Amino acid sequence: MNKLPASRIDWVTGVVFAAGLLLLLPLQLLPALLAGLLVYALVNAMVPAPDTPLALGSHVPRVLAVSLIATAVIALIILAGLGVASFFRHGGENLPALVQRMAEILDGAREQLPGWLLQYLPEDAEALRQTLVAWLRDNADTFQVAGQEFGRAFGHILLGMVVGALLSLERAVAGGTEGVLPTAIAERGLQLARAFRRVVFAQFRISAINTLFTALYLAVLLPWLGIELPFTKTLILLTFVAGLLPILGNLISNTIICVVSLSQGFWVAMGSLAYLIVIHKLEYFLNVKIIGGEIRARAWELLIAMLIMEAAFGIAGLIAAPIYYAYLKAELSDKGLA
Repeated sequence: MNKLPASRIDWVTGVVFAAGLLLLLPLQLLPALLAGLLVYALVNAMVPAPDTPLALGSHVPRVLAVSLIATAVIALIILAGLGVASFFRHGGENLPALVQRMAEILDGAREQLPGWLLQYLPEDAEALRQTLVAWLRDNADTFQVAGQEFGRAFGHILLGMVVGALLSLERAVAGGTEGVLPTAIAERGLQLARAFRRVVFAQFRISAINTLFTALYLAVLLPWLGIELPFTKTLILLTFVAGLLPILGNLISNTIICVVSLSQGFWVAMGSLAYLIVIHKLEYFLNVKIIGGEIRARAWELLIAMLIMEAAFGIAGLIAAPIYYAYLKAELSDKGLA
């Protein structure tokens, strides 16, 4: 008699939870979700939950400690985000200057590029700028890059981090008996948090390894050969940030590196391309071992999920796809379906 209601609750909460996750994307609340999950994952990595409920009053020191840790984590995340944003926008090698330099490089490299490649390039620097402006305009809702929209996005992120910290505090003290419905929803929330931790922490390791090899190439090997690329620091930082997005992040950073390499000649660009291909062939095995081992998914599975989510929800869907897919795989695995 008890199995039927439990199965119904499981089915209902599963549908509602999945619908809520998808609804976050058109409501532009994905940054809040990711910020909350990040704070929750970092705090819980430092403060494991108690195995048994704590006695009345004995949880106060633990809650105070977790509160301080959560506050420190939020402060560090904000400072890191502001630092990266400031470097990309106002540093000596900022992104606007990089885009301008790429436009000039492509404009001046047309004479040395093969004819079959020219048809895929903008006609001139102005055409490249117009393409980038149009792309940013089309995705303005996702990036929320200016004025009021930026303030709103920052507010969402801050609220998400506060929610993540509050959930960490709640987890710091083993709770008592709860109702069936809250327990079912809480279990799905924990499943999502575990999926997030597996994907993001694994992708962080992969991006760090990729950035290390790229930095060795840009800052050590090329200068040793007497070749100095412009915007080396920006390219290294951009490689790490873009690398946090599985698969497609590497394509973005590699394309930018190859374009900048054209400033030193066609063959330098081809050398950069060859080096990056070799790196990513080696990293493919790392992806299979790290990402595949964490969420039991192959690269082609992630690609399909990312393509479908991008087609349905744009850039936000592309970013959410690996986490949502990892959560789906975990739910199916628990039910013996994957």
